[in-house]
Amino acid sequence: MQENHPGFILNFIVRAIVGMSLIFFVNEFLSSKGIDVSVGYNLITLLTSGTLGIPGVAMLYGIVLFPTL
Repeated sequence: MQENHPGFILNFIVRAIVGMSLIFFVNEFLSSKGIDVSVGYNLITLLTSGTLGIPGVAMLYGIVLFPTL
């Protein structure tokens, strides 16, 4: 038998909100410093930050920065 885990859903929502907020503030910070690197706000970034948390947000910035190397 499989039980529903409301804690998992709540955890996902909290990570998604914190991750999207972090993306917003990092984008604003980089923009204020004149660095033209930003991660967009879309379903993929929401799912990534909700599933992986802050390391997922760091991965998204790594993916965006990779072509500039």
